[in-house]
Amino acid sequence: MPWIITPGQLVRQAEFYHQLAAMMAAGIPVVQALQQTAKAPPGPGFRRPLQALLGGLGQGMTFAEAASQVAGWLPAFDLALVKAGEESGRLDASCRLLSEYYQSRAQLTRQVLSDLAYPVVIVHAAVLLAPFPQLFLSGNVGAYARQTLGVLLPFYAVGLFLAIAVQGRRGERWRALLEAVLHPVPMLGKARRFLGLARLSAALGALLNAGVSILTSWPMAAASSGSPALWRAVRGWEPELQKGTPPGDLLVRAPVFPELFTNLYRTGEISGTLEDALRRLHTYYQDEATRRLRAFATWLPRLIYFGILIYLAFRIVGFWAGYYEGILNMDL
Repeated sequence: MPWIITPGQLVRQAEFYHQLAAMMAAGIPVVQALQQTAKAPPGPGFRRPLQALLGGLGQGMTFAEAASQVAGWLPAFDLALVKAGEESGRLDASCRLLSEYYQSRAQLTRQVLSDLAYPVVIVHAAVLLAPFPQLFLSGNVGAYARQTLGVLLPFYAVGLFLAIAVQGRRGERWRALLEAVLHPVPMLGKARRFLGLARLSAALGALLNAGVSILTSWPMAAASSGSPALWRAVRGWEPELQKGTPPGDLLVRAPVFPELFTNLYRTGEISGTLEDALRRLHTYYQDEATRRLRAFATWLPRLIYFGILIYLAFRIVGFWAGYYEGILNMDL
């Protein structure tokens, strides 16, 4: 499992699922589709997992069972949809949904990185140019290096830490801590919560459509959401679900689920249109999460610009104050 998942890796994952969906939709069995994909994989990192996957299928495992044996390859969300697709006979539809999901993630990640590229350049220019007048006057290269690297190295460390921290495949404790820290962050906190609800809705709809029982579908869908808060809430439902309590009644008692989610789910549950309700919930929360992430990506560079202006103003005022103080001292 890579430390950092890049947009290129997301695109290759989308291409992997797209190839499988296209071949299976054309009537090619899943084993032959995987064999063809293994001959020309989307990237070098797919060769070992695909060989292990084919080995598991050769031993009589299902796709989901064999994929789960390849440690760190497919996240819980992928496995839940693959399992649902196999059991419902619509594995090509599940792979198509996963392809669209990873393609959307890649596009959004690229937009965020593109929006942040210019502020990063400005930060470097500000840090490197602000102490340059002092270097020009004193000729002290060591002091200049300390002033610039002293700012840039922590900047690099924080950026690397954040890039690793936000990856979705870390341990549950780490993800729970990250979820709690980011919860109050404007736009970003809600975007992450909405993404979890979108994944839960997609996985739950696919599992129920495949004929998986409510008792099994809800915990699997919650685990695949990537949200420890959702998983903890649903995990405590098991005794009530075993007694036959409808999930809609349990949702009312779980504040982690928004009122809109609860109302639409209960409406679908009562009216017998649960599949349509879950599809609507997936679309709504996916769109809302994407909108908020894009807004966050737009405003974050502006905040960085503002910070750079303050930094430059501070350095310029400090330089000229020191310069005039030195002139006054010379006159005395």
